[in-house]
Amino acid sequence: MKAECGMRNAEWKTVTLGSVFDIARGGSPRPIDKFITDDPNGVNWIMISDATSKYITSTKKRIIKEGMKKSREVHPGDFLLTNSMSFGRPYIMQTSGCIHDGWLVMSPRGGVAHPDYFYHLLGSDVLYAEFERRAAGATVKNLNIDLVKGVEVLLPPMVEQRRIAEVLDRAEALRVKRRAALAQLNTLTQSLFLDLFGDPANNPKGWPSIQLGDVVFSASDGPHVSPDYVESGIPFLSTRHVRPGGMSWEDLKFISPEEAQIHWRKCKPERGDILYTKGGTTGIAKVVDWDKPVAIWVHIALLKTDKSKVEPLWLEAMLNAPFCYQQSQRLTRGIANRDLGLTRMVTIKMYLPPISLQREFARRVTAVEALKTAQRASLAELDALFATLQHQAFKGEL
Repeated sequence: MKAECGMRNAEWKTVTLGSVFDIARGGSPRPIDKFITDDPNGVNWIMISDATSKYITSTKKRIIKEGMKKSREVHPGDFLLTNSMSFGRPYIMQTSGCIHDGWLVMSPRGGVAHPDYFYHLLGSDVLYAEFERRAAGATVKNLNIDLVKGVEVLLPPMVEQRRIAEVLDRAEALRVKRRAALAQLNTLTQSLFLDLFGDPANNPKGWPSIQLGDVVFSASDGPHVSPDYVESGIPFLSTRHVRPGGMSWEDLKFISPEEAQIHWRKCKPERGDILYTKGGTTGIAKVVDWDKPVAIWVHIALLKTDKSKVEPLWLEAMLNAPFCYQQSQRLTRGIANRDLGLTRMVTIKMYLPPISLQREFARRVTAVEALKTAQRASLAELDALFATLQHQAFKGEL
């Protein structure tokens, strides 16, 4: 295999992107609002929001033809790169139009570039790292024409470009399927809820009407003081960590065990409790389904439920349903510092089905969560495989 790889690589060339592509920056007619038109015969005006997949096939806006003189035309087969912020991600044009100065256009020369090969190459970690290195030191990291032109890459023969692209396409297709499966599973909980209980907005099954306060025996929040953060210790959760359908454990801050004790005197999250955001982004619920100690910020409420009346997983789904979420938004007060407030929170209206049916719902949700865990693990393995294949491909080792 190594010998074959060596023979194959002998035909590979080290080239600059500037020798494979004509590279230019977009331009914007200003003020842009004077050039935007509703005329269907106008020129496609390509914005970042139009780039939602590998190919750009259409645009939301158009400009009048006079605007073309102050912009940059692009055509099918051209590559577009964002040149700032999340720079470097490639898109392939399947239509024509004009681009603003947030884009770089790369037009292939002379048939030496296979589009799918360069799509993967331009979007690879290998090239992104090189873009990052070259843009280092700037106050705002931008890709400029000379920076991109000078990047060196390995250019295999066309037949090799095609083979590598096919391998990476197959690997990427598996990742897409896993992500799609996860997306479907993420909607399944609410579908199960509606199937078993009906829409809370009209209560088609006639369940008894209650308020949130009827099924919780304690609603508290964190101390109304700013904590002293430490390098490591007890995770201190804010509203950004509480997400519909799951917790985010990224960008954590920590407090000392001693300070956590102060917080826990007021409210200590334990398995089966519900965290409910009451400040900032209000109205998002998540059951505590872990045993590690955490402390919470004042903008999170801690709900301790009466488990003879309510199953926590059911109550999480009910609170996240549009009917209850919309109530939380109406009950939230304040402009600069929006807050739901504990006394208003417990007046949120809902219905109460039999506890046996709630527990059946919880059993099904638990099974769905197990499937999601398996899919996430599979996706992580596919991501690792894809990264390995990319690295090997663009080092001439695949």
